[in-house]
Amino acid sequence: MIGERIKIARRRSGLSLRELAEKVNVSAQAVSKYERGLDVPSSPVLIKLANALGVSIEYLLRPVSVSLSQPNYRCFSSKLKAKEKEKVQAQVQDWLERYLLIEELVSAQKEFHFPEIKRQVQHLEDVEQVALALRESWKLGLDPIDHLGEVLEDQGIKVGIVEGVSYFDSLTLWANKNIPVIVVKKDIPGDRQRFNMAHELGHLILEIPSKWDKKQIENATFRFAGAFLVPKPVVLQELGRNRQRLDLDELYLLKHKYGISMQAWIYRAKDLGILLEAKAQELFKEFRVKGWHLEEPGDPYPPEKLDRLERLVRRALAEELVSNARAAEIMSIAPSKLWMQEDWQYEETSPQACC
Repeated sequence: MIGERIKIARRRSGLSLRELAEKVNVSAQAVSKYERGLDVPSSPVLIKLANALGVSIEYLLRPVSVSLSQPNYRCFSSKLKAKEKEKVQAQVQDWLERYLLIEELVSAQKEFHFPEIKRQVQHLEDVEQVALALRESWKLGLDPIDHLGEVLEDQGIKVGIVEGVSYFDSLTLWANKNIPVIVVKKDIPGDRQRFNMAHELGHLILEIPSKWDKKQIENATFRFAGAFLVPKPVVLQELGRNRQRLDLDELYLLKHKYGISMQAWIYRAKDLGILLEAKAQELFKEFRVKGWHLEEPGDPYPPEKLDRLERLVRRALAEELVSNARAAEIMSIAPSKLWMQEDWQYEETSPQACC
């Protein structure tokens, strides 16, 4: 048990066996034996390990409670080194254990059930219907989806935001074999986070032919993300059925209305035959030349805010199910940051002033 904990904490810290061994003043072989369960660190070494890894001794002694399936990475997975993948997975493991723990403590578990819709696709065009049917099944209508992460969590999908590493955008996996998990990177624009969430949702929802290769699968999930965030009827309503060009200011306004990037809007127009391929490529070229393919012009769309874990912790505190120290640990913050009220400003008003 303790060996797996050491391994997870080491990977989350991005340390190699040798680097951790140097910090603890033991051999790399000794650390390897700890992690494989072939030896148990003494109390002094355990304290040094906890300090080096930035965790509590209680954390290292706690059993690992979550098993993760092999993740499916979005975008730049080919550039991720094995060590970087391990670091991301360790971050996910840490967050998910804390999340599932607080859910259990306050009896707030939510089960995921596949929607009773046709999820099979044979052609890219089928994806549009699946996305529309999912919206109908979840009673989302055709309006812009605010707080996409909260919408997914309401359906029993665990959604997390982690620091990640370079070239990491998002991933999807299953925890304990039956809990769907979507994780996106912190500190990227909100429209990109939302598109990544919707893309990973496509991996969970779509039933794709086994003969399709990775590129075909990615094309399908990419199409699903756009179709889920901005369904075909909405695109036709906003853009019309035939356009010779798209105005950049128009795309900027649509981006902030629907939370989907300007470039994604161009893709939607192209995919639905509203804009000719050649015209779309002209726009994409302009974005590349001006560097907008990396950072779009104007104010960015605000990042997604996920606070269900914190709400559950606050509930547990109110019901005295956890101590302050345990609550801070579950929220992964310093105990001094636990009480936001310390920063609140109250303005005292006398009874006479109210009358």
